[in-house]
Amino acid sequence: MAFLHFLEEYLDVVLVPTGILIMLIYHLFLLYKYINHPLSTAIGSENNDKKTWVGKILHGKDVEVAKKVKTATDVISSNTSATTTLASISLTLCSLIGAWMANSNNNFFPKEIIYGNTNPTTISIKYICLLTCFLLAFSCFVQSARHFVHSNYLLTTPGATAESDVKKAKTAVQRGSEFWSLGLRALYFALNFLLWFFGPIPMFASSVVIAVILSCHDFKKSCGDQKWPAKARNERLLSFS
Repeated sequence: MAFLHFLEEYLDVVLVPTGILIMLIYHLFLLYKYINHPLSTAIGSENNDKKTWVGKILHGKDVEVAKKVKTATDVISSNTSATTTLASISLTLCSLIGAWMANSNNNFFPKEIIYGNTNPTTISIKYICLLTCFLLAFSCFVQSARHFVHSNYLLTTPGATAESDVKKAKTAVQRGSEFWSLGLRALYFALNFLLWFFGPIPMFASSVVIAVILSCHDFKKSCGDQKWPAKARNERLLSFS
């Protein structure tokens, strides 16, 4: 019994850092692939498609551009609405967590269902980690909304069809998408820390499962460029640069 109690007390020290390390290594590898081989990742491929979309919107005759810009602003507005909604949810959860932390007598998760360290210091660390993830998600979603709003101004500027203007619009849309992705990643980490309240074993299992599921979504086996004609493929690659 003494050994089992010792094992339960120090289970957090082993499994929790291992789970965090798995998530960090996975996302560092994803970042490396995104920087060096962007089209091999879903994020890079989606950003490339969005930049191509902006170029198609702003190129053409003035009458055609005016019609396409109306559609583009509707698309950007829907993205902005989704971003602000997630930012509001993250801020609300931060407020709730802060209220729980302020009330030291309030133990939302019964100790009987937790297999692991349940001393007050560990509980406080759990709250701080969860609060940090939601604050980071809120900050990323706010920055994403900021860039999407700025892209709205760039897309609706009359006569903004010069290459420099198109490039600025592409950059604004890309930055908004990147901060959106960062906000979602912060929520994935928050899910891990939320499960930590039920013990280190669910947290570690969640880290492994999330890393496996994300790997199936984040990495593309093939860019699909071989299906494109050579000229279209070159234009597609150049639009990403």
